[in-house]
Amino acid sequence: MPRPMPRPTVAQLTYGSATVICSALAMLLLSQASSVPGVAVITFAALGLGLLVAWTVPLPKPAPEPAEALTTTAVPVPAAVSAPSSFEERIPVQRTVLATDSTAPQHTPLPVREPAGP
Repeated sequence: MPRPMPRPTVAQLTYGSATVICSALAMLLLSQASSVPGVAVITFAALGLGLLVAWTVPLPKPAPEPAEALTTTAVPVPAAVSAPSSFEERIPVQRTVLATDSTAPQHTPLPVREPAGP
């Protein structure tokens, strides 16, 4: 079974499209072609150059997998420092205030007075 073709990267699309546009404009201006077959040849040549540039753009390298040979020996972790064992223990709980703080100043909101009209 053949491998599926990878999707083009943003760099490939950008460089390929820019090459097609710039090379088509340059060839049309330099050749001063005005006939339909001349413009068609220049168009296909520009598309070919764009595909060539898009294929030659270097692809990003895949991330290296961690090597198991580089791991060190495991050091036991004390129980007080270890991570919680279940997911529920890590979820913060909403706390409710049972009594108001008597030291905090009590502010009463003032009524807002706005003009009735212009």
